[in-house]
Amino acid sequence: MNLFANNIPRIPDAPKSIQKGTPLKHLLESEAIDCLAHNVFLVHPRFDETLFRRSALEGLEPLGILERGQHLARALRQCLPYKYETAIEILLASLTSPLIRTDDLGLAVFFYLPHVCFVAEYGLDPTGNDGHDPFEISMGAQYELTKRFSAEFSIRPFLIQQPERTLSRLLEWSTDSDPHVRRLCSEGTRPRLPWATRIPAFIENPDPVFPILEALRDDQNLYVRRSVANHLGDIAKDHPEKVYAICERWMAGASSEVKWLIRHALRHPAKKGNATAIQLRAAAK
Repeated sequence: MNLFANNIPRIPDAPKSIQKGTPLKHLLESEAIDCLAHNVFLVHPRFDETLFRRSALEGLEPLGILERGQHLARALRQCLPYKYETAIEILLASLTSPLIRTDDLGLAVFFYLPHVCFVAEYGLDPTGNDGHDPFEISMGAQYELTKRFSAEFSIRPFLIQQPERTLSRLLEWSTDSDPHVRRLCSEGTRPRLPWATRIPAFIENPDPVFPILEALRDDQNLYVRRSVANHLGDIAKDHPEKVYAICERWMAGASSEVKWLIRHALRHPAKKGNATAIQLRAAAK
């Protein structure tokens, strides 16, 4: 495969789903690095592709998928302009088109894991942005990246370090026309999101995220509603009574879609024999 046959950005081919015996880390190997170098060079001809490839490949082999995303983000930082805003403008200009579908996305989207890791690592630090607050730049970047992969990993440091500011923006995004953006509002705020850094404040008190879940409970897209259900399932691990109260309230006049959401949210406590969860799931049939 000639990665540089034409001057369009591209991402590597990848399986539709996880393959038994094939670690996810193989999604970020030499082909992905070549595509990343190519895409950035298209919009920033001063990009040192040779240095980037050398830095990206050095020490890559033993790293897992998330560590590889972070490693490639550091290699990008080394080779892009130092000012964070300028670097982000280049990365955003190098993106492929946004996703259209919300199902059967496959694993190719993991190509953008280094991009979200870049925002997570450098997107809150004014010192790397000529002393200027990079919050708006970073939120704009995550808005675009989540349309191509998911910014659920990169949004976590923002929720931990600047929760009110970030939650306010996510509540605005909960009415966005793009389902990938709406899903981020629920998935990114999950207190116990798998693979991701936990959000201790939301584990202790989930109340600040409830307005977002309320806004998304009737979402037209199952992709979003499933995230809301999984989010409630997370909360139920620490605050089951809060979740039961929400589900009972949502049952009033619930559509079949909301009833599915309730059943999905309560499946784990029901399996453990919790009487309230079992009763609510039965009522949501």
